[in-house]
Amino acid sequence: MHPGPGEQPRTPYAVPHRAGAGRGPVLTRPQPLTPGALADRLAVLLAGVDPEPGAHALRVAVDGPDVARPEDLATAVAERLPPLGRPCVVVPAAGFLRAASLRLEHGRTDPDARYTDWLDAGALAREVLDPVGPGGSGSYLPVLWDVARDRAARVPPRPVPAGGVLLVPGPLLQGVGLAFDLVVHLRVAPPARRRRTPAAQAWELPAFDRYDAEVDPASLADAVVLADSPDHPALVLQGRLA
Repeated sequence: MHPGPGEQPRTPYAVPHRAGAGRGPVLTRPQPLTPGALADRLAVLLAGVDPEPGAHALRVAVDGPDVARPEDLATAVAERLPPLGRPCVVVPAAGFLRAASLRLEHGRTDPDARYTDWLDAGALAREVLDPVGPGGSGSYLPVLWDVARDRAARVPPRPVPAGGVLLVPGPLLQGVGLAFDLVVHLRVAPPARRRRTPAAQAWELPAFDRYDAEVDPASLADAVVLADSPDHPALVLQGRLA
């Protein structure tokens, strides 16, 4: 699990690193890449990391706001992993949102509720991360809640491929105690978030400002994608991937 606060300043072009058990201060320079080359590079990096002893798969968060399209990146990486000898499944966090009665209790445009009440982190841990982790059953639930119909999805569990990679894309995934082995964070700076977020979703922006301030997700991640420009990302490695 990823450690707590303890910010360490960096140069203007570096992503701050938050030290923790088992981590050194190593931080690579940003590497500009095309979107395709980014997926290639991440796939190679993930293919080189084994699951924890006793685990069924490597559990990886692809954490980022909707404007950074974390699910698209996860899908692209997943397509590249099998030829590298690592089967992969993608389980979007969007399938583990709470029911509308809980999620929207304070209205449809409450940024604090967006930050704290939308994701059912307990269900994501119970149905996905813990079963594929050390000592788990090896079966995961691909989706729990059908948000469009606001009812249980009623999908049966599936076995995770042994020794594979499980990617969980979605926003606001760090700082809630989820047992990811690695985290890829898509960092979109506040000005770029404001510029790229559709007007209908602008009410969410304070939730991501709060996430940056309280969790500092870039400092906890093992790979940070600088994603202000979707066509010109850059990759910074730290933690286990540096």
